[in-house]
Amino acid sequence: MKRNRMRLGTVAVVFVVIMLLAVVSIKGYELQQKANEYKQRQAYLESEITKEEQRSEQIAEYKKYTETNKYIEDIAKDKLGLVYENEIVFKSDD
Repeated sequence: MKRNRMRLGTVAVVFVVIMLLAVVSIKGYELQQKANEYKQRQAYLESEITKEEQRSEQIAEYKKYTETNKYIEDIAKDKLGLVYENEIVFKSDD
């Protein structure tokens, strides 16, 4: 009877260890999936940051341009049709 109890105890311990291994394996797999999702999200966000940094640089360059006389001249020509006194304007027939 002692042998049966010992075997039963051993079987119970083995069963518990197997169950623990199964739980740890499942949780490990789930954590790996989450880690992969987070890596993908991080890569996406880093690319968005890069795009926004480039956009910010373009805006800064445009801001500098808007503070120049060249910008004022371009706007005066395009929007108001103004020209310098010595300029000759050719109009198309269209």
